[in-house]
Amino acid sequence: MGRKKTVEFDENPPDDFDPNNPYADPVAMLEFREYLVREKWIKIETAKIIRERLKWCYRIEGVNHLQKCRHLVEQYLDATRGIGWGKDHRPPELHGPKKVENQAE
Repeated sequence: MGRKKTVEFDENPPDDFDPNNPYADPVAMLEFREYLVREKWIKIETAKIIRERLKWCYRIEGVNHLQKCRHLVEQYLDATRGIGWGKDHRPPELHGPKKVENQAE
């Protein structure tokens, strides 16, 4: 008996929620809000788990952590990009690091 590779939830957003008129059905609006909060917490906790694995990898690999833990760094950066409170309405390209353009050519 082994661990599952992914966690699956059967929770879906409410079917009767209308984003064009959110106040038409207050119960569906609250269910949709709970769904969004639940999904955000799942993303935050996933990032925490990856961070713990990354700490462990850094400790174990020592000076070779740049090569051996690169995949975890990429997973952690992908997991943390766009999550957090207050970033809901910004486009995803604004969540990552700023791009520097080459001035001197």
